[in-house]
Amino acid sequence: MNIRYGLNEVEQAAKHLLKNSKSKTLLFYGGMGVGKTTLIKTIVKLLGSEDEVSSPTFSIVNEYKLKDEKIYHFDLYRINDLEEAYNFGIEDYLDSEYWKLIEWPEKIESILYDDFDCIEIKLDTENNRILSLNKTETSQ
Repeated sequence: MNIRYGLNEVEQAAKHLLKNSKSKTLLFYGGMGVGKTTLIKTIVKLLGSEDEVSSPTFSIVNEYKLKDEKIYHFDLYRINDLEEAYNFGIEDYLDSEYWKLIEWPEKIESILYDDFDCIEIKLDTENNRILSLNKTETSQ
């Protein structure tokens, strides 16, 4: 599934993504500045959180509250290796039943063992975003 959207259409793109994703673990791929965090902010709001959403660039993970569950938002850009991920307890987060929205997931791909959806975001020549959703099921 591909969606082309401008910055003023982020909410429609996020709604379409939530409607078509099959997992509560969403992996966001894309270069710096393509709009991963902007899309995640919108997703968090659409899921019902009233928390202030910000990029967890330095904290690595932010937690947002929903009525009966939580959302974990990861920005793994600053981690250097899997050991750093284990040091902050990544496995506990991944084992949870809560929403997991992960930016720069390529840093931990080798330990992703659950069903997840991959979202790739690219910019086109007109500065629109092209979002691709791929559903993945793994078993280790």
